[in-house]
Amino acid sequence: MEEPNNESDSVDFVHLHVHTEYSLLDGSGKISKLIARAKELGMKALAITDHGAMYGCVEFYKEAKEQGIKPIIGCEIYVAEKSMYDKTGGKQEDGSNKTHHLVLLVKNEIGYKNLMKIVSKASIDGFYYKPRVDHEYLKEHSEGLIASSACLGGEVQGNLLKGNRKKAEEIAVFYRDTFKDGFYLELQYHGMNEQLKVNEELIELSKELSIPLIATNDLHYINKEDAKAHDVLLCIQTAKTIDEENRMRYPSNEFYLKSPEEMNQLFSYIPEAISNTVKIAEQCNFDYEFHKSKLPRFPLDEGVDPYEYLKNLCYEGLRRLYNEETKELIDRLEYELGIIKQMGYVDYFLIVWDFIRFCTEKKIMTGPGRGSAAGSIVAYTLGITKIDPIKYNLIFERFLNPDRISMPDIDSDFCYERRQEVIDYVIYKYGKDNVSQIITFGTMAARACIRDVGRAMNYSYAEVDKIAKMIPQMIGITIEKALEVNPDLNNEYNGNVRVKELLDVAKALEGLPRHTSTHAAGVVIASQPLVNYVPMQKNEDMIVTQFPMGTLEELGLLKMDFLGLRTLTVIRDTIEMVKNNRNDD
Repeated sequence: MEEPNNESDSVDFVHLHVHTEYSLLDGSGKISKLIARAKELGMKALAITDHGAMYGCVEFYKEAKEQGIKPIIGCEIYVAEKSMYDKTGGKQEDGSNKTHHLVLLVKNEIGYKNLMKIVSKASIDGFYYKPRVDHEYLKEHSEGLIASSACLGGEVQGNLLKGNRKKAEEIAVFYRDTFKDGFYLELQYHGMNEQLKVNEELIELSKELSIPLIATNDLHYINKEDAKAHDVLLCIQTAKTIDEENRMRYPSNEFYLKSPEEMNQLFSYIPEAISNTVKIAEQCNFDYEFHKSKLPRFPLDEGVDPYEYLKNLCYEGLRRLYNEETKELIDRLEYELGIIKQMGYVDYFLIVWDFIRFCTEKKIMTGPGRGSAAGSIVAYTLGITKIDPIKYNLIFERFLNPDRISMPDIDSDFCYERRQEVIDYVIYKYGKDNVSQIITFGTMAARACIRDVGRAMNYSYAEVDKIAKMIPQMIGITIEKALEVNPDLNNEYNGNVRVKELLDVAKALEGLPRHTSTHAAGVVIASQPLVNYVPMQKNEDMIVTQFPMGTLEELGLLKMDFLGLRTLTVIRDTIEMVKNNRNDD
């Protein structure tokens, strides 16, 4: 691969059409390695534009900042041919959905909020084979966003391919007039004749309609040699094997992170398409705000001070739970209340107290408390925990202290059969748009990855099974580590060409996110509709955040674990049976 020249004669170019590992089973570029390669190539900025979702945006942002690259947040969305609410007509003859691609890049905070709304709306209301929005919704949420016409699957390019020049012009004008912060026609070339033809027409349209051009590379993997592993990934996505003719495949091995020099060479005949990428990067200036609390306010009557309300509840509990209000107890309670007030977590404790109180009233069995929260006398006097921290000399600072920037974390256990009642109460109390469950990602772990890759590469079951079972069943095991600790596997790798090929491809794909699911316990509560803070999506019939639990906490959102325990259900049933048997006697 061509390496960059010396900095003095290097070319400025920014990749603005980039698919990471979070274009699930379609992008194989792991974020940290992708950004490291961009830095190695002398790039100053890089965008993230995954398909239809924003899963990786925060991770990408943090990693780019860490490595000294300017992050540009974006998404390649799907635009419905008609209304997003029209869910008829199935797919087109070539198997593609009746949708078009459009790249959106965040220019500022308004643009970021609009992108979250667009991506959320597409999944929750517009989903039909793919998450989709329509022209009407884009018109209402275009501020702060820079748009580009995407690949051959874009609406302008698609019409040009069909020979419908007039329609292509209409669409281009629509997007130009809709995205007042900027709309660009994308030039791409991956060795496809169709792209050459379309590029000529895009350049003509650019002149006729005064719409600027950009050059992009629609990258889905990092290095040119990664094309093979990426092809296997597509087979895993479509449940095909690499030997099948009639399957989804990329037409060349050119969908990688090309150097600025390579891009300049490809588009030397239209230099403004290169320089415009730098202009866009300079205009895109959005930063995340981490660890600033977005706690909802606990609803109280007007004029009631939340801190005094919390304090009164705690003293009521103190009198109920202890025979005597000793100086030791009062000092400990006042100390904890002071820390809670200082750190801004008064409403947090009131929220937890409230849904535990609801459980008590509705006779929903709860656990005694778990983890470091049991060290808080405030939690004990509120009835959140049932363990006396004074009696057992438990330390409050393990749970909460001003020197550690993190949200308090009270995990609550509920009767398995009635857990949903508690969640429904919280939704009722704070609003259905303000409460959600949380996404989690299933990843391609070592053994499963080998099996996936083996099926896609058309290896026999016995051959793959033998190798997969050589991976030790250890927490956090990787293929690389397995090769070090298992001599038999290492011998197979070094002595058998087929095994080496299998494991090399599996190593390239290992750790990639494979699918999304819903976190078993996590619930997030906000003071405003969550779509103002985080992109949302529908997982089956459930609305979930597109960011995982750790990211939500970093963004200052209130995350709680509502754990359903069968043990509590068994205890409840046992108590009921004992009562019934006593009554029978």
